[in-house]
Amino acid sequence: MTKKVAVVTLGCPKNQVDSEIMSGLLAQDYIFIENPEEADIIVVNTCTFIQSAKEESIETIFEMSRFKESGTCQTLIATGCLAQQYGQELMQDIPELDGVLGTGNIDEINKLVLNSVGSRTTLLKGGSPDFLHDELMPRKRSTPDYFAYVKIAEGCDNYCTYCIIPFVRGHFRSRSEESVIREVQEMAAQGVKEIMVMAQDTTRYGQDLTGELRLPQLIHQLARIEGIEWIRLMYCYPERFTDELIETMRQEPKVCRYIDLPLQHANNKVLKDMNRRGTIEEAETLIRKLRVAMPDITVRTTMITGFPGESEQEFQTMIDFVERVQFDRLGVFAYSQEENTPAGLRSDQVLPEVREQRRAQIMQIQQGISLTRQQRWVGRVVTVILEQKQPDGRWMGRTEGDAPEIDGQVYITGSQTSLQVGDLIKVRILEADIYDLIGEVV
Repeated sequence: MTKKVAVVTLGCPKNQVDSEIMSGLLAQDYIFIENPEEADIIVVNTCTFIQSAKEESIETIFEMSRFKESGTCQTLIATGCLAQQYGQELMQDIPELDGVLGTGNIDEINKLVLNSVGSRTTLLKGGSPDFLHDELMPRKRSTPDYFAYVKIAEGCDNYCTYCIIPFVRGHFRSRSEESVIREVQEMAAQGVKEIMVMAQDTTRYGQDLTGELRLPQLIHQLARIEGIEWIRLMYCYPERFTDELIETMRQEPKVCRYIDLPLQHANNKVLKDMNRRGTIEEAETLIRKLRVAMPDITVRTTMITGFPGESEQEFQTMIDFVERVQFDRLGVFAYSQEENTPAGLRSDQVLPEVREQRRAQIMQIQQGISLTRQQRWVGRVVTVILEQKQPDGRWMGRTEGDAPEIDGQVYITGSQTSLQVGDLIKVRILEADIYDLIGEVV
């Protein structure tokens, strides 16, 4: 009898793509199911980005291990970044684990599962993982039919002093333009309307292959694909955000008026300590250029509070910057001290309660800014992609200023019978709060 397999995904959308590839490979040999409680084989794709992600990954492995007693599970596998970083330790400390698979080996998932039956197996590429998926690999998408993640590169060469990613994901390596285009053409043929284009450092795309930053050329080609309506750019580092890329975004109506620029801090000394390239003045100039080129653009960023050595004055620089720039969306993380990172080894760690208090302070300031920024949509007509019909007949969807599972929603009043999930419709916005909008179908 063919065994049943379930994949549990933690962490970022980039990890989700890996899960979808492993699911596609596993579905060739096993029956793929959603509920891990009923699975013979459970794969947990872990995250190790910050301490809370590690804890969640380990808790999930323990949670799934219980199905070895209460469910049908016979084989439990850990994959992903935590497995890459701590594979041997996981196998040592969690006897219920039958196998671990590193980020550079995801194409060997079936081999690992087979080898793990009756014998505990570890498959980890040491040094720098070099795996890079292409459009020919089977992929079982876990996103709704109308939406897909497109990972255009793997790994990272930035070596920010707080971050473990280059060590668990390897060097930055771009997929070929042909491979990405063929994958998106296939997605369009399956009914995908919105794609989220991403890498660990999306704006660096192509530099390792040609010596040039090729993201603008790639976008132009993706915009020609029939059926694709929205192209959303995520994780775009500011120092490689060229005028050519701004102009490409402005010219191409399919490119969402949305940008995710991870800045991480607003003080140049702290940025230097983080090994971030570029200055905060350059970042501010870039944001100004984006808003001049596309007045309706939604700008999202992330900040880290309590980085080692961050003084009250340096934190105040961040407050001033956030108040001055007025981001539409802002995610704030309290600094997480990661072992084997230069920042983690520093002796001038900020107290955890101070990191957290600063995070809360910035978030509170941002709530007022978000509310003000949201109000500008009231009375205007926007395009919304429909995601879910509520029990009362109302619809819920997103504007191009909202990334899936990250940003806000639009709640649409009045019951509409002819609409379907994935439809793009015109909505007049009637009300706005900090995160969400309320509107009516035009």
